[in-house]
Amino acid sequence: MPQLDDNTETLIRVGHDAQDHVRRAWDGFINFAARDNVLEVALGLIIAQAFTKVVTSFVSDIILPIISLLPFINRNMDQKFAVLMKGPHFDKEVGYNTLEQARDDGALVLAYGVFLETIISFFGVSLTLYAGAQLYMMVSHRRIIKPTVRCRYCRMFISEQLARWKGG
Repeated sequence: MPQLDDNTETLIRVGHDAQDHVRRAWDGFINFAARDNVLEVALGLIIAQAFTKVVTSFVSDIILPIISLLPFINRNMDQKFAVLMKGPHFDKEVGYNTLEQARDDGALVLAYGVFLETIISFFGVSLTLYAGAQLYMMVSHRRIIKPTVRCRYCRMFISEQLARWKGG
């Protein structure tokens, strides 16, 4: 049997070591990714993102147009803005008709309508999630929203059960 020189044997040993490291890293990743809680969290995040899009669409496409019918608003909420500094092509007679027109002209604008729409969407998502959690607790008889009280010693919010255990 022909003898391999030292360099070839070293290269073969390094190759086997590299394969072992890659195999262990891959097995560790599979063990991590295939856990039940990691998959549940990933699925929950995907559902939460889709849910947020639905509620945001409900707010911006249904609720806000109804609010925009109020006489003192007189345009879509996302088109409410204040010009802080006029752009170079500002016309005093016409002004800016849309937020995009003002921004395209280089005007400095305070887009408070977009901000209000975002705030309303946030509260819509928050209230809907809270209602969903309440419904889940009512149906399953499991508490997912745990009641808390302020500790009389450290003034932090702690579990209601812990407060009873510590006496306060």
